[in-house]
Amino acid sequence: MYQDVFGQDTSLNTQAAGKSWDQTLLAFMAHGAATPTHLVATLEAEPNFALGYAVKGMFYVLLGRSELLETAREALGVAEASAAMNPVTAREHQFIFALKAMLEGKPTLAIDHLETVLTSHPGDTLAMKLSHAVRFVLGDGAGMRKSIEAVMGAYGPDHAGRGYLMGCHAFTLEETGEYARAETVGRMGLAISPDDAWGLHAVAHVYDMTANAAGGIKWLTGREEAWAHCNNFRYHVWWHKALMHLDLGEADTVLALYDTEIRQDKTDDYRDISNATSLLSRLELDGFDVGDRWEELAELSASRTDDGSLIFADLHYLLALIGGDRKQAISQMLGRMHRDAKAKEREMDHLMETPGLSAAAGLEAFGEADFKTAFLNLARARRTMQLAGGSHAQRDVFERLTIDAGIRAGFLDEAERFLRERTAKRAGKEDGYAAARMSLIADGRDAAGCADRVPAE
Repeated sequence: MYQDVFGQDTSLNTQAAGKSWDQTLLAFMAHGAATPTHLVATLEAEPNFALGYAVKGMFYVLLGRSELLETAREALGVAEASAAMNPVTAREHQFIFALKAMLEGKPTLAIDHLETVLTSHPGDTLAMKLSHAVRFVLGDGAGMRKSIEAVMGAYGPDHAGRGYLMGCHAFTLEETGEYARAETVGRMGLAISPDDAWGLHAVAHVYDMTANAAGGIKWLTGREEAWAHCNNFRYHVWWHKALMHLDLGEADTVLALYDTEIRQDKTDDYRDISNATSLLSRLELDGFDVGDRWEELAELSASRTDDGSLIFADLHYLLALIGGDRKQAISQMLGRMHRDAKAKEREMDHLMETPGLSAAAGLEAFGEADFKTAFLNLARARRTMQLAGGSHAQRDVFERLTIDAGIRAGFLDEAERFLRERTAKRAGKEDGYAAARMSLIADGRDAAGCADRVPAE
């Protein structure tokens, strides 16, 4: 039995395997590109390591790609067989159960298994981070915060996961509206674990949500080493910096970051596609020409129409298809989403129905310049859009499209109400987008002879 870097008893028998496992854990906490390399080394050293295979399967499921589920199922099979033949702790069994639940399309049940681990092993940073990751996919900010705060007492000054826990806590504080505290906790966590890109990006979220783009740029500038070691998460941090420049109207800088950092690698990973499509959408809404950049995104997304792993991914693939005017692929995507929603076999199928179908219909209509239909559908989806997963910053592209559709369709009172609600969530701070849209609404009322209308509450 080996005690890992976070103090958890683990069914490993050699120091070589234990060292590789510790490197796997630490790299995973930091979103390090070396995570799979260390995991491979662990499993080569001890081929019967059930927990290692369970974690491998979880990693593959969280990539949100249907074609990788078979690899995850294979990992589950090896994990279960190894656990049947070799001594495995009750804690390790729960990770296997969590993977099985994920593969059955039951992420909420997977969270329950991970929380079972945390109840008896609150200092288990692996379980903490995986629960955090699954809840993030479900858009469960309140649940993420509750989970983190339940285990904080187990993280003393000498706990190797303390900085990473604080980075996760900072993100949950930001997502639940405690911006000042989120920034403080995030900065403290990064001082302990300077490679924690998640914590660094949590602070970037605070700047986004408090309309302080200049402060956000200052925060990220000079700290590039904190995310240079990352897997494709590094593109997401660059995306945050690009958003800040966009808020300042610096489109040339945004496009340069897009070309040299955000789309440096032309992957079809849904997280990379979501960075790119949401940024191009924002640029176009603000009146900037993005050239032919939609084309490569549309080409990649056209091969993802049958995926259906995540509603968040599907909606961003759809943005790419609309941007690239791929009508046949759009039709295929919408047809498959309707079939999934009707099937209701997985938790994700329910999200395909609500908010997925309304959001998809709204996006399609926006692409066709049918702004009334776009607004009515996007406004309906808006009520439950958080269930699509991701963060406030990521979902904001749908909020912007909803508001812009409302303005273009003449629903000025409703668009203003949504703008005011959006600003209220941002500590009452008006960002560049909100200021520009309030001006458009005022101009629209003047043009319609409604300048004396009482603004909507």
